[in-house]
Amino acid sequence: MPRTAHAPSPVKKTRSAGNGLAIPATIRPMEARLVDALPRDQGWQFEPKWDGFRCLAFRDGPDVDLRAKSGKSLARYFPEVTHALAQSGPRQFVVDGELAVPVDGALSFDALQMRLHPAESRVLRLASETPAILIAFDVLVAGGGKNVIDRPLTERRSHLEELHEAIGRKGGLRLSPFTRNLATAEKWLADSGGAVDGVIAKRLDGAYVPGERAMLKVKRLRTADCVVGGFRYGRDSRDVASLLLGLYNAKGRLDHVGFTVVSGRRDRRALTRRLEALMEPPGFTGDAPGGPSRWSTERSAEWQPLRPELVVEVRYDHVTGARFRHGTTFVRWRPDKAPEQCTFEQIAQVPDRSRLLRRTL
Repeated sequence: MPRTAHAPSPVKKTRSAGNGLAIPATIRPMEARLVDALPRDQGWQFEPKWDGFRCLAFRDGPDVDLRAKSGKSLARYFPEVTHALAQSGPRQFVVDGELAVPVDGALSFDALQMRLHPAESRVLRLASETPAILIAFDVLVAGGGKNVIDRPLTERRSHLEELHEAIGRKGGLRLSPFTRNLATAEKWLADSGGAVDGVIAKRLDGAYVPGERAMLKVKRLRTADCVVGGFRYGRDSRDVASLLLGLYNAKGRLDHVGFTVVSGRRDRRALTRRLEALMEPPGFTGDAPGGPSRWSTERSAEWQPLRPELVVEVRYDHVTGARFRHGTTFVRWRPDKAPEQCTFEQIAQVPDRSRLLRRTL
């Protein structure tokens, strides 16, 4: 989906929906439990796990609200979505989905994160330049206000498809595909890593269970060899807590790409002595770990630079903006690997233009 230049229509302030609905706006989305493999028995529906912001979208007459898993409203950050949902289709519904921002035929998590900004003027500008969509994959209240939360998935899916057809593409709603064929789901999983973050499995006869891990999720895990460019001590400790990971960019500079946690008290003490013998600035010669953020204290942001001699293999699940999205899992030390061999080519991602994404957008 290419960038668009038109601005969204003016949107009035939204208030928490749900007063006239069959369920409260404080309800939490159904969660998923991480497992190693897709279930192989009968009775499952498989869906893509999209790389976006999970939310419940409430419409009650003219009022629309978007609620994150935390329960906080996201409506002010996505005015084009709330406006579109308020203008189309049935006047009452609650759908479960993923907020996403398509840019040039792919989903951009960086563009999505930029929306969480306190300045309304910036939010409105971004809503115009890179409009968001809601990829819907379940429904709690069907069109007309019918509570279907206790109905089986097969019935809820039918209601969701009817709702999507009634709202139309101009309503900012996209319908997430599904399959009940295991081989197809396994292919989705093998191809995941861009817009698709994994595969979700739901029981065909299962109800929607708010706040419970009633679904299964499987992610494709990859490994990469990284240079240890620095480390952090533990809180109130002189033992190492985490290793700071780096990869060499095209200019031959070492960029910080993430971290991995060190486990085992005895191992930490021996490793600390090993690392302290290698302490030497600058550690990272390209992008370096930043200073304190809203989530970190001054102490937790401090890090110690190392000579780039140690290489470690880590397991990761997703890359965003040339960094590991989440903390990685330590696999093993790689004394056989030269640090200069640890480049970004290992984690480079081809832009996701898969048929699965195209048919959704």
